Amino acid sequence: MSDHNTERKMRRECHPLLSGVRENSKYKHGFSVAEMESLTSICEVVLPSLPMDDALTKDDESSKDVQSFFNISASMYPIPDEVAEMLVKSGVTEAVILIRVILWLLATRLGTLLICGLLCLSKKWPFINNFSSLSLDKREKIVQRALKLRFLTPFRLAFAYIKVLCLFVFFSWVDENGDNPAWKAIGYEVSTADEKMTNDTKKRPLEKGIIEIMHEHDTTLQQSLSNKGLNVTLDSKNNILKIKCDAVVVGSGCGGGVAASVLSKAGYKVVVLEKGNYFVPKDYSSLEGPSMDQQYEKGGMLASVDSRIVLFAGSTVGGGSAVNWSACIRTPQNVLKEWSDEHKLPLFETLEYLSAMETVCERIGVNENCTQEGFQNQVLRKGCQNLGLKVDYVPRNSPGNHYCGSCGYGCPKGEKQGTQATWLVDAVDKGAVIITGCKAERFLFENNYRNANTRKNKKCLGVLAKTLNSGVTMKLQFEAKVTISAGGALLTPPLMISSGLTKNKNIGRNLHLHPVLMTWGYFPESKSDFKGKANEGGIITSVHRVPSSSNDDSISDTRAIIETPLLGPSSFASIYPWESGLDFKQRMLKYPRTAHLITIIRDKASGQVKTEGRISYKLNSIDRENMRAGLQQGLRILIAAGAVEVGTHRSDGQRIKCNENTGEKEIEEFIDSVYPMEGALWPGENWNLYTSAHQMGSCRMGVNEKEGAVDENGESWEAEGLFVCDASVLPTAVGVNPMITIQSTAFCISNRIVDFLRKGQESKDC
Repeated sequence: MSDHNTERKMRRECHPLLSGVRENSKYKHGFSVAEMESLTSICEVVLPSLPMDDALTKDDESSKDVQSFFNISASMYPIPDEVAEMLVKSGVTEAVILIRVILWLLATRLGTLLICGLLCLSKKWPFINNFSSLSLDKREKIVQRALKLRFLTPFRLAFAYIKVLCLFVFFSWVDENGDNPAWKAIGYEVSTADEKMTNDTKKRPLEKGIIEIMHEHDTTLQQSLSNKGLNVTLDSKNNILKIKCDAVVVGSGCGGGVAASVLSKAGYKVVVLEKGNYFVPKDYSSLEGPSMDQQYEKGGMLASVDSRIVLFAGSTVGGGSAVNWSACIRTPQNVLKEWSDEHKLPLFETLEYLSAMETVCERIGVNENCTQEGFQNQVLRKGCQNLGLKVDYVPRNSPGNHYCGSCGYGCPKGEKQGTQATWLVDAVDKGAVIITGCKAERFLFENNYRNANTRKNKKCLGVLAKTLNSGVTMKLQFEAKVTISAGGALLTPPLMISSGLTKNKNIGRNLHLHPVLMTWGYFPESKSDFKGKANEGGIITSVHRVPSSSNDDSISDTRAIIETPLLGPSSFASIYPWESGLDFKQRMLKYPRTAHLITIIRDKASGQVKTEGRISYKLNSIDRENMRAGLQQGLRILIAAGAVEVGTHRSDGQRIKCNENTGEKEIEEFIDSVYPMEGALWPGENWNLYTSAHQMGSCRMGVNEKEGAVDENGESWEAEGLFVCDASVLPTAVGVNPMITIQSTAFCISNRIVDFLRKGQESKDC
């Protein structure tokens, strides 16, 4: 083993983020042998072993890497077991039950006949075969037929679900050396910053203020907390550690990080609770699977209850700011005016808010320069220029020469300035304590009858939390003057509701997601001047705004924005349409030169999340029309940039080749046919799988309790001393990447919390 591989192996053994290999072969999915037999046979259909003669062009025949890729199958160990485990871990209960029933039926002859029809019949005994006994060709035909049906079938749903998980697992799986058997064939290399890593990137700037529960036990935790300057007592009867502080913050992302900094600087003792772990640049491997598993909710596989949309939310110290794509766009002026005028929230048009945006941009190092763009952004910029469309550079919280294509897995260069490298560092320097591996269970309340100056019938006393380490059996009870919920728009409402705040119906409603659909274009090196690969370079450096009319490209009249995504091979494979095993393997060979454009809309529709992990959401007709405009514009941009083939992610593989034989009329007819379909559970011939990385509004700010879950100060309408300081307070969707908006709003709320604390102290002094 080379020195480099030896070092990588040692680092993986020290940190879970770097490990792509299981420590043992025992799985906890609980699937029966029969169910696993059916699952394995479906995985083989998704990605089968194929003969070279049917798969490759003459140019590829000499490639050993490509030959190896075509020889392997997703049915090989341990892929099916990993799929089953991921299904149990991340799937909604109804989907897991349905899929297991389908798998069980497919393991029987009668069940296979019921689901698959005549294709399972044979002229030889036993005349009816179960699914796994059928030839690969027959199994593939069964799947293809099911996908083309104009109505929903349980088998169609099960296959769609398994396909996504199977391809994600296969292309993210790595061996002990951190390699995947398909990566060389598809032209993918894991980016590494080892050679460029400086001493600064190896430091742990939060070390003096952090307590990592993974390293603690019942016998050590109390002393560790006391060593950080906290007042700690043990209630041995109830097995609870009681910790006193001025402010407890649940969550460490864009909202929680800012709140911790502002309150600590004001002289208050702050404790931040984070259920995720703490990573620094030296920990980041850029390995897609383990990185997402450790840093995202549900390992990056969190879906709405109807599977229409997959949601990405950070779950690590720094939250979304640690894994986002660096875009730092200020709150659009028309949005601020709307929130101020229509929602009666004057804060958003005050000097206070504008000043907050300046402060935020300065603290996280927002830079409007970009010295070099990656392949996908080159395509977006060139396509817009060729069409005469306006395209802007996107400010980022990283240097102008930042060329990192894996910031979505944590920036290995340490150049992106998330809250874990900025606001939380400021907080720790002022005495704040951050506890990782600690999940809030419920807020603690008492009746508020003593305070006649408020209509709120509850007063928040703190939060009860549990640790995620079996070595610590004690609950942690934090008693604080103020409690701040900053778990994000997906977690704050369920926590409030499960704590007993059920009176205000806005809690958990008005959830906006900035739904995303994608278009793609293929640019072979031999026919393109664009340099690099799709996974290289800054993730978002360009943006085009799709106007509602050809004469107006102002942000106030924007139907959608078009940017570029981070798509590692497993994410690429899991969302790409499947038509056959052969077609899919051929498509994966084009991975490095396939550019994607994402269409983001400012959704008017909204969903709800009242229970953790159960998100419901559906677009309305206006949103679909805006999405359509964005998709069609994206295709035009790709074609104008020189793509030889373009398409969407619609389930039927919607695409068209663009060459000298393709007429303008044919292209326009194709573009006109593009329309966003509903998600994977919607009956119909085809569907689109939506994604979302921006969740907002589920505890929105309102002028009164009928309009919002919190007031203009971020305080709950139901409970005194309970504040919300994250994306859930935003009145509507923002329409652009929301990091600056979230942090600026959090900055304003945090300063008002400081005022609340000072007034409370003054009243006590009196």
